[in-house]
Amino acid sequence: MRWQPNDLVLILSPEGKRFLVRIGPKKFSTHHGEINLEALTQISPGDVIYTHKNIPFITVKPTLYDLIFRIKRITQIIYPKELGYILIRLGIKPGSRVIECGSGSGALTLALAWWVRPNGRVYSYEKEERFLKVCLENLNYVGLKEWVELKHKNIGNGFDEKNVDAIFLDVKTPWMYFHHAWEALKGGCVLGILVPTTNQITESLKFLEKNLFKDIEIIEILLRRYKTVAERLRPEDRMVAHTGYLIFARKVNDK
Repeated sequence: MRWQPNDLVLILSPEGKRFLVRIGPKKFSTHHGEINLEALTQISPGDVIYTHKNIPFITVKPTLYDLIFRIKRITQIIYPKELGYILIRLGIKPGSRVIECGSGSGALTLALAWWVRPNGRVYSYEKEERFLKVCLENLNYVGLKEWVELKHKNIGNGFDEKNVDAIFLDVKTPWMYFHHAWEALKGGCVLGILVPTTNQITESLKFLEKNLFKDIEIIEILLRRYKTVAERLRPEDRMVAHTGYLIFARKVNDK
């Protein structure tokens, strides 16, 4: 099937650079020349399109990974190396109802919305209006706003929702809200937390069991890439190491 007007397209340069574009009546400029974006409707995903200098670019459908790395950012985002683990650890699936607190630029929001479709819902809380605006802009750009309810609200007084399937907290003092998370979660479901420092882990541990959370896990995920040269296979010179600590715990019903 050919590309359609308004589709998001990832185009790959001969050097492997990636560009996210939307099909419309305009041209996209690169150092290899201009690409007529309307001409994309004459080809299909996986096909090559040529610049006016006859340089080939590959056209592919963007994955969630591609979208997250190309959204507008005004905050540090949660990286794909953590996102994948978060999604499976929280048990996110189509139809899930999920709360996140700390929308930021919306990387996790996008990932949650992507997976709860077509009949799930993400409730995203953010106290900073400027962050919420960027998150909304990113959701609209990638076409996922339909599955997200953005809330400009401090969670000090708790969450509006009850019996949700998962909660994720990306806030400075998550332990202050564990009792609210317990009230909003279904029994046996998972609370996830992201913190950048070990002293935040310590404080979280002190409060988790007090608020009837068990099955606690703490992890850190490191990502090491390798150079794609068969004759000289070795790690790249730089790696994405510490970006945060993840904590997970399950709600235990009050006896």
